[in-house]
Amino acid sequence: MKVTENLRLNQNYCLLKLSPETLLPDMLPGQFVEVKVDNATTFLRRPISINYIDRSKNELWLLVQIVGDGTRTMAELKTGDWVNIILPLGNSFTIPEKNAEAKLLLIGGGVGTAPMLYLGDYLKKKGFTPSFLLGARSAMDMLQLDDFKNLGTVYITTEDGSLGEKGYVTQHSILKNKRFDRIYTCGPKPMMVAVAKVAHEASIDCEASLENTMACGIGACLCCVEKTTEGHQCVCTEGPIFNIKKLTWLN
Repeated sequence: MKVTENLRLNQNYCLLKLSPETLLPDMLPGQFVEVKVDNATTFLRRPISINYIDRSKNELWLLVQIVGDGTRTMAELKTGDWVNIILPLGNSFTIPEKNAEAKLLLIGGGVGTAPMLYLGDYLKKKGFTPSFLLGARSAMDMLQLDDFKNLGTVYITTEDGSLGEKGYVTQHSILKNKRFDRIYTCGPKPMMVAVAKVAHEASIDCEASLENTMACGIGACLCCVEKTTEGHQCVCTEGPIFNIKKLTWLN
């Protein structure tokens, strides 16, 4: 795929936009890609969530957190560069039966907000009006806020209180003041475990997008194994989306 744009959002994140020479295949919210990083210190590919699909431009968006040599190399890609990508991989979020009145809450923390954008866009096109609860360390770390606001109501928490309510996403007042029919979540595991417990206690159906290290994406390397109620499973092939009832987090 060719790089059409590489936007540096802040010192820790970039938004990579890519387009193939042919039409992008059908891709579902929650799926991910594996990116080959040339000249990196390891030959392993990087798993990246699908952030957004712009069909009008035949573009795939990847929100990249810059944490190591591989992602730093990705952040330095220029318009016109070519990138080798395997896609789409994994399963997807469950889309409920059409009911415009269904109250759906999408909770993302840090780079875990990435798949929430495409999921929100997908849900809106299906006739739903999603709500978003986004968490970050500070206002400077809040990503793609305008894009989320174009899709639905946005609630915000920051750890330092510089934007929205101060605290973690599970402490936001909306969870006490409004009833939701379904919750989707992605972010650091401690955050998702806390969200899962809140959903379970309120008897709300909840799905989580796991971010285990998925080095191969096809179930061969066993780097991403997660303990579930059905035994140990590879997140890259059985997930990355799991209903919280299938995970052992609530035990």
